[in-house]
Amino acid sequence: MKIRVGYGVDVHRLERGKPLFIGGIELDSDLGSVGHSDADVLLHAICDALLGAANLRDIGFHFSDTDSQYKGIDSKILLREVFIKIKEKRYSVGNIDCTVILEKPKVNPHIPAMQVVIAEILEMDVDAVSIKATTHEKVDSFGECRAIKAYAACLLVG
Repeated sequence: MKIRVGYGVDVHRLERGKPLFIGGIELDSDLGSVGHSDADVLLHAICDALLGAANLRDIGFHFSDTDSQYKGIDSKILLREVFIKIKEKRYSVGNIDCTVILEKPKVNPHIPAMQVVIAEILEMDVDAVSIKATTHEKVDSFGECRAIKAYAACLLVG
C-alpha cells in the first residue's frame, strides 16, 4: 500500500456584492470572494492538497485563470476533475483536514453541509472530512474582512 500526504492553501480577496462560496455551498454574506471561478477558497485548497499528494502540480496548472472556459465555474466541478486525476493514479482519499480563516460570517454552522458536499464528490465517508474555522482576531487583511484563506491537508492511499 502506498500512502501520500498533500497540503494546499488558497487565498481570495473579499468584495461587497460578490457571492461567498465555501466548501461547495453559498453562505449568506455582504462580502464575497473575488476570483476567476466561483472563488471557493476551501475547495481550491483541497484541490491543491490532492494534486500535490499525487505529484500533479497545482490547481492553476490544470485550470488556468486565463482560460475563459473556467470563468465563473463552480469549484465543485474542478474538485470532481481533480478527483478523476487522483483515481487515474489509483489513489483514494483517506481523509482531509481543513481550516478556513474568515472573520465573518461564522463558518461553523455550515460545516456539516460542506462535509457532505466534499465527501460525496470524493467518494468518502463524511467522518473523514474535517473542517475547522477560525478568525484572525481582527488582525491583518483576514481579520479586517478583506480576505479569506483556507488550508487543507489530505492523505491518499493507493
